[in-house]
Amino acid sequence: MNFRVLYIVLLLCAVLPLHAQTELSEAEQKRFDYYFLESVNCKLKQDYTSAYQMLEHCLAINPTSAAAHYELSQYYLILGQAEKGLEALEKAVEYAPDNYWYGQGLANLYLQQGQEGKALELIEEMTKRFPDHVELLYTLETLYDRSRQYEKVIEVLNTLEQRRGKSEALTMEKYRIYRQMDDEKSAFREIESLVKEYPNELRYQVAQGDAYLQTGKQDKAHQIYKDVLKREPDNAAALYSLASYYELTDQKDLYEQTLDSLLINKKVEDAVKVNVMRRLIVEVEQAGQDSTKVINRFERILQQDSENADLTMLYVQYLMAKNMQKESRPVLRKLLQIDPTNSSGRMMLLQDAVNVEDYAEIINLCEAGVEASPDALEFYYYLSIAYAHEQRHDDVIRICKAALEHTNEQSTKEVVSDFYSMLGDTYHTKGDLTQAFEAYEKAIEQNANNISALNNYAYYLSLEKRDLDRAEEMSYKTVKAEPENGTYLDTYAWILFVKGNYTQAKLYIDMALKSEDAQSADIMEHCGDIYYKTGDTAGALEYWQKALEMGSSSSKLKQKISQKKYVE
Repeated sequence: MNFRVLYIVLLLCAVLPLHAQTELSEAEQKRFDYYFLESVNCKLKQDYTSAYQMLEHCLAINPTSAAAHYELSQYYLILGQAEKGLEALEKAVEYAPDNYWYGQGLANLYLQQGQEGKALELIEEMTKRFPDHVELLYTLETLYDRSRQYEKVIEVLNTLEQRRGKSEALTMEKYRIYRQMDDEKSAFREIESLVKEYPNELRYQVAQGDAYLQTGKQDKAHQIYKDVLKREPDNAAALYSLASYYELTDQKDLYEQTLDSLLINKKVEDAVKVNVMRRLIVEVEQAGQDSTKVINRFERILQQDSENADLTMLYVQYLMAKNMQKESRPVLRKLLQIDPTNSSGRMMLLQDAVNVEDYAEIINLCEAGVEASPDALEFYYYLSIAYAHEQRHDDVIRICKAALEHTNEQSTKEVVSDFYSMLGDTYHTKGDLTQAFEAYEKAIEQNANNISALNNYAYYLSLEKRDLDRAEEMSYKTVKAEPENGTYLDTYAWILFVKGNYTQAKLYIDMALKSEDAQSADIMEHCGDIYYKTGDTAGALEYWQKALEMGSSSSKLKQKISQKKYVE
């Protein structure tokens, strides 16, 4: 049975029991069924206007059809007509009081509209009508609690306990409600009953001690914690509660010792230690105390428990939050020793190395990064840049290819394009033009707006005097994207020069010269060449001389200067 047929069958099941509400003739019944099924078909086709009209026909035939009123209510709610939606849903429940889902929908709508009194009244009635739906009791308990009807809350909790058996959650909720009612005797009786029923569950005894501590019965609480720790010396909950007792009773030394015994204890789970330190941080911040208290404790713990990655990361986050970046660096390095796969910690250190252009550190971090986290493309990216800076061209090619092997359909096309672009640059540096141009093609295929790839590809094509029209088109795209970039302006001017368009080439090379990033020997030589071709020999000699002074070792440049003319 497909979904459409199943949906129709379910709706028919909702309709059939309702015929008794209004006596219909056989002909009327057929007309009603026809219009209702048509509304279903229209709804499945997402033709909601027609579906709405079909339902109106249904109600004209059978005004007491709960299913039609329910379906109509959904359209009103979608249209934002809340009052009409509520009215239709109320009619659906009135005509089909035994339909649980209609009642549940109406109760939820009452709550959404802030009509808690009506919701409570309906849920009370539904708990009697649908005794097997235990979830109604939880809703009822919440509503009684909100309206501070605590005795009724207790009644509901007792009913739940009878049906589901005694549990920590229900008992602690009853304890809380009795405390709200200022009935301490009943509150403690609840916890004591839990302890008696589960004598080997020490957490219930700790909960009992906590209850005593909260109500000022400190001696009783202390004795319970001691008893638990005699049976289980490494019980984290008891240690933390005992520390709270010492803090509350102003026994600072014992508080520190107990907290340390918890945090340094290797038998205590890492997650517990992290939660304890988080609580301590909150307490220190709320009290406006010095961060030294937290830092000293972190240092003591990590000296004893040096393999706790979660706690080390929390320490890093705390130092960063306190703007103590310098102090966080050795902790980050320790973190990577514990957990080399911690990419977020590695990225923090990497960002520092990138900011100060420490290429040796970038290589160290990223080489370990690609090994520990082979799918983290950012490590390949920065590693290829660092290798390029160190002129380790074969390593650039190797790492870019490795990165591309770890890309997939979810990988960002811009990132994939950048790896191909770096491959193109490196192959060109090695003199392999075929591989270089293939890589540039793939870079542009992945990202047609990769400005760096477009610029370099266009320039290298112009040097080979190949595909000059396409080179000009690609270069113009870079100039349009960054009209003040001297490097891109120089490339465009040079392509125009190679194509023999000297006047326009001079216009763009003059624009390039105004840019601070255009002060290079190559650009100065290009400028001289263009000036010479536009008839300005004196200007050409001036720029050729500047290129020489800026470190160019081109023999052809020296020829141009000595012969005072452009040399092809």
